[in-house]
This record gives sequence, C-alpha cells and structure tokens, in this order.
Amino acid sequence: MTELFDTALTSLLHLPEVLDRLAAADGDRRSAGHHAAHGHGHGHGHGRVHGLGGGGAPVDIVESPREYAFVLDVPGLSKSDIQVTLEEDRVLVMKGGSGKRKRDEEEDMNGEGCRYIRLERGAAPRSFVRKFRLPEDADTGGVAARCENGVLTVTVKKLPPPEKKAKTVQVTIA
Repeated sequence: MTELFDTALTSLLHLPEVLDRLAAADGDRRSAGHHAAHGHGHGHGHGRVHGLGGGGAPVDIVESPREYAFVLDVPGLSKSDIQVTLEEDRVLVMKGGSGKRKRDEEEDMNGEGCRYIRLERGAAPRSFVRKFRLPEDADTGGVAARCENGVLTVTVKKLPPPEKKAKTVQVTIA
C-alpha cells in the first residue's frame, strides 16, 4: 500500500511539469497556425526576424540601427547551462537548462534522513529552445551572448547597407 501511495504521490509531484510541457507544445502549434493563416512566412526578408518554434522562454527582440538583440529571462541558469549556436540558413538557436530537478525521495537534504513531502515550485531551472531565422542584413560573424542576473542577451550585429551606386547610361543620338 505504501508503494502505491509513493507512486501516486510522485506522479502528482511531476504533474505541473507535464502540464507546462503540454501548454508550451500547444502554444507552438497555435503560433505556427497563426503564422500560416496570416501569411507570416519564414522568408529571408530584409529587417525581419522570423520565429521558428521552440518554447519555454518568452523573448523580446529589439532592432536598433546597428544590431538585433534577443532578450530572454533565464532565472537559475548558469553560463554553462546555456548554449547559443548559429545553424545553416541563418538560424539562431538558443537552448538552456535541463528542466529536471532532483526528486529522489531518499535524498538526504541535511544529513538527517529528510525527504520531500511536497514540491510546488516548478522544475528549476526551466529548459527552453528558441529558434529564429535571421534577416539578410544580419552579420552571422557578429553574434555575442551575455547572461547577467538571470537575463540572457544575444546580440547580432547588422551588416552595413550596400552602397547605392548610380549608373550613368550613354545616350546615343540616332
């Protein structure tokens, strides 16, 4: 009977994490449907950053004359928990966290044989994966990331605009 109770209790303790994952997956599907329904493609438009899915961390994207900045709240994650990469086709990927918390009922918290009775805080740190297709004017060699006080800021420099050259056309008289 105790084993059955422990199994049920463990399942209930993981329920918030399961619900969070389901909500994130549902949000991704809704977002994809919204983009398709409203003609938001994944093209390489100048000056447009296109989201390619992922979830778990809301992101603010700021465009300035010199760069794009991606700002995410990542409380509880250290520098070693975060990975920023640039994939083919100008796709910026930001990943972080394991999404797992030690929940071993036999875990000895202070050497006195203690165990968890109730866990209400979500899995910390939360895991996330965010992907964005960068615009043509993004300098893929100018990507930098900084994590400070639980805020991840990824900056992508912009390429200088191409110089517009006027072309002189010879007019022939016939």
